[in-house]
Amino acid sequence: MNSHTVRFIRRGIRAVAYGAIGAVLVLIAVLVVYLNSRADLEIWHLAELDEEFRADSGVGTFSDYLVLEERLFGQLEERVYATVPAEQRHSINRYSRGSLSDPERWPQNWNRSFELPAESPKAGVLLLHGMSDSPYSLRQLGERLHAAGAHVVGLRMPGHGTAPSGLVDLTWQDMLAAVRLAMDHLAGQSGEQPIYIVGYSTGAALAVLYALDAVQDSELPQARRLVLLSPAIGVTPAAALSVWQGRLGHLLGLDKLAWNAILPEYDPFKYGSFAINAGDVVYRLTLEIQERITALGEGGALDRVPPILAFSSIVDATVSTPDLVEGLFERLPAGGHELVLFDINRRTGIEPVLKSRPEAVIEALRADPKPAFTLSVVMNRTEQTGEVVVRSKGAPKGHELADVDPGLSWPEHVYSLAHIALPFPANDPLYGGEPVGEDFALRLGKLAMRGERGVLRIPASDMLRQRWNPFYSYLESRVLEFADL
Repeated sequence: MNSHTVRFIRRGIRAVAYGAIGAVLVLIAVLVVYLNSRADLEIWHLAELDEEFRADSGVGTFSDYLVLEERLFGQLEERVYATVPAEQRHSINRYSRGSLSDPERWPQNWNRSFELPAESPKAGVLLLHGMSDSPYSLRQLGERLHAAGAHVVGLRMPGHGTAPSGLVDLTWQDMLAAVRLAMDHLAGQSGEQPIYIVGYSTGAALAVLYALDAVQDSELPQARRLVLLSPAIGVTPAAALSVWQGRLGHLLGLDKLAWNAILPEYDPFKYGSFAINAGDVVYRLTLEIQERITALGEGGALDRVPPILAFSSIVDATVSTPDLVEGLFERLPAGGHELVLFDINRRTGIEPVLKSRPEAVIEALRADPKPAFTLSVVMNRTEQTGEVVVRSKGAPKGHELADVDPGLSWPEHVYSLAHIALPFPANDPLYGGEPVGEDFALRLGKLAMRGERGVLRIPASDMLRQRWNPFYSYLESRVLEFADL
């Protein structure tokens, strides 16, 4: 090959490289322009609430945590509610006092931590809500556990229940530190009685992480068992990459790039907007769990992980059901663990328009001859009926158990559950499809506005997403049984 040919090839390679770099820069520029063209950030996206708890706050007890929380909500009133401009004081803004979305319309503001004491408790129960949620999400289950004799604490996670700006600089260490304070408090209130942790979504991940830490640290109050709802044990790869969007925004001084979604705040007990950092926190939390499991496995201590009862929809747009299986249940030795999966509604004939085959996960699990955990699937009795049965395969011998008839059926026009649906019964006053009781606010479970697409700031996918669980009574009864209540 002569020198002329070599120079020609080098020039060609440089041209391709420069072209590729230019194309990437153009794509980044287009993405930045698009992301920065979204709705303007409001005071609730920007407010700095420095009374929020941090892992290094120096707060040593749960009582002090509540004192700090009281100051935090006073600051929220001064820096957000009192400064909302007149044009934003409308009927479906949670930050407009007196609106349909105002949390203060309710007899109790469920954005705050709550405690349901029992005079002679049979158990202690700690409730941990999910990312962007509030203690409201596990309120009904907590009240039922309290009625059965448990001393219940519903913890408001740091960064939550106030303004979405709290998600921008939140860390998983902040949340875990709050969990430890609440567990210390609950141990003191429960005496010699067992303590259970019920976690939803990110709260479920925190429950697992705490339990893994407690295996290594005997000074921590021990959880007897864990109940996990829609657990965030694995998330999509996009969560790991999206943090770079926030870093680019910080570099360019574009605050909007710190947000995955900038949406109206119409839900009194859940943020509509979602910060990039929040997704990164969940992702890092899942990595911490995997590292802890690996370390305990190498030390031969995984058999000391408390029994886990988990519930998950087989289709979940927020977290990964396969990761729940592979990253948790298949890594634990036999120890009384059970995974309950809610299959899709086979009566609807929805399969031809699904993006993937969700039954593949179930088929793979049922093929395991000697599972280390019990698998229970809530599924149609037949494809011709909406009635469901619970079909289980027990550990450790992998034998089929007798079907259980929970006496429940799929509602018409519902083809699956959703990540957000599991903790809410049909009669939930906010998210239920058949709400009962006094009308305190919006009925989000019945939200189904129709009209032209692309007109509303609320995504159509949010309105169509299933918000309540038609099989909640089965879930609740299983939790009570699991907690010996």
